[in-house]
Amino acid sequence: MLAREALLDRAMGPKRRKKSSEKVRRGRRPSEGLAFVARDPSGAVVGTVRLWDVTLGENGPAALLLGPLAVEPGLKSGGIGSALMRHAVAEAARLGHGAILLVGDAPYYGRFGFSADRTGSLSMPGPYERHRLLALELKEGALDGAKGTIKAAGRKVKALEFLA
Repeated sequence: MLAREALLDRAMGPKRRKKSSEKVRRGRRPSEGLAFVARDPSGAVVGTVRLWDVTLGENGPAALLLGPLAVEPGLKSGGIGSALMRHAVAEAARLGHGAILLVGDAPYYGRFGFSADRTGSLSMPGPYERHRLLALELKEGALDGAKGTIKAAGRKVKALEFLA
């Protein structure tokens, strides 16, 4: 969706494509049923969040990688991001997923239950700040024994989708 990509560019800038999380998502489609947007009364996209299927380490458990969460810059602090986060977490739990990981600021994501407590044995491909790798277990024990590099999983983007 072009409107989503334009919002991400406005909210996060052009360097967003170089982040480790983006490398995990590249060439993949979001997890089934876990891509959300918020729209203003005119229908314009003002917020977005998606969750992506990943594997935790070599032959490790399945999980989700959340991101990016973005809100139209002029509308930040209006509750759009919080509403998207609550909805995304609730839907992931409803669909039976065990855990969600993300790279982000603990003070912001901590209020949704995310912390670095269970991510010490996990890593992202490429550069990232270890203290910003956060996780939320949706099912108790979902991250037990998880270790290694987070790897992309799930549905690949078809070549023709790049042209749309």
